[in-house]
Amino acid sequence: QVRLVESGGGLVQPGGSLRLSCAASGSIFLIYSMAWYRQAPGKQRELVASITRTGSTNYADAVKGRFTISRDNVKNTVYLQMNSLKAEDTAVYSCNAEVHVTFTSGVEVSWGQGTQVIVSS
Repeated sequence: QVRLVESGGGLVQPGGSLRLSCAASGSIFLIYSMAWYRQAPGKQRELVASITRTGSTNYADAVKGRFTISRDNVKNTVYLQMNSLKAEDTAVYSCNAEVHVTFTSGVEVSWGQGTQVIVSS
């Protein structure tokens, strides 16, 4: 069983920065793509950023130029560096990963439980 655990959330002032981490553990043969999602109160969950195993990235328009996604394939960890934070960034941030559990098994998608980010004065 693969487990994803997020950390790094908290309260920050507008214009501030936070760095989120998501570590995968358990039965892992290989992790392909990893991504960060967020869901604000009263809104649908949206994709924030994604990254392939080789490092190709994709960002939502709302965070381009402010957020940076990265990963450490040795530690099976994905990061989200968030700069110039706005009140609109307030949400629960969750990570997910496409995990090849064993050499002979298929790919499964795993989700973390989420970490709260609040941007407020």
